[in-house]
Amino acid sequence: MTLPNWITLSRLLALPILLYGLNNPTPASRWVCLAIFFVASATDWLDGYLARKLNQISDLGKFLDPLVDKLLVLAPLLALVELGQVPAWGVFLILARELAIAGWRVNQTVIVGANLWGKLKTISQIAAIALLIAPLPDAWIILSLVAFWISVAFTLVSGAIYLWPQYPTRENA
Repeated sequence: MTLPNWITLSRLLALPILLYGLNNPTPASRWVCLAIFFVASATDWLDGYLARKLNQISDLGKFLDPLVDKLLVLAPLLALVELGQVPAWGVFLILARELAIAGWRVNQTVIVGANLWGKLKTISQIAAIALLIAPLPDAWIILSLVAFWISVAFTLVSGAIYLWPQYPTRENA
């Protein structure tokens, strides 16, 4: 186990705290959940940075990192569905994309890293979840929902681009 892999696994510790805090949320518990979500999201960048910097990229890390990322996004979204803040079918679209990509990756010998669309997906999901968790005034509801639907759109577009067959062109044939 490398340091980056331990950092990846540490993100899992955030999930029970997030789910507990969002179970019967108060403004104070939402702020705590928001801080925990931000710290956990930042460790996603940190583990990747350290893996490259320390030359500790591993197959375990390539497997764990995206899996833990999905759990970190889906757990609060499911809690937000239960609270009635986001529609279940929107979260289902995100879940369906993630399952499709995970299933597709099982048959791949080389795991391809995230492209620009994957990075935009992640950033938009983090922003949307943060806005939805934060105990903001009602005036922010529409912005929070717009951010959520933008993240759903980026999720679907990035999935389609990831799965789109890559045909050789004259330049790379």
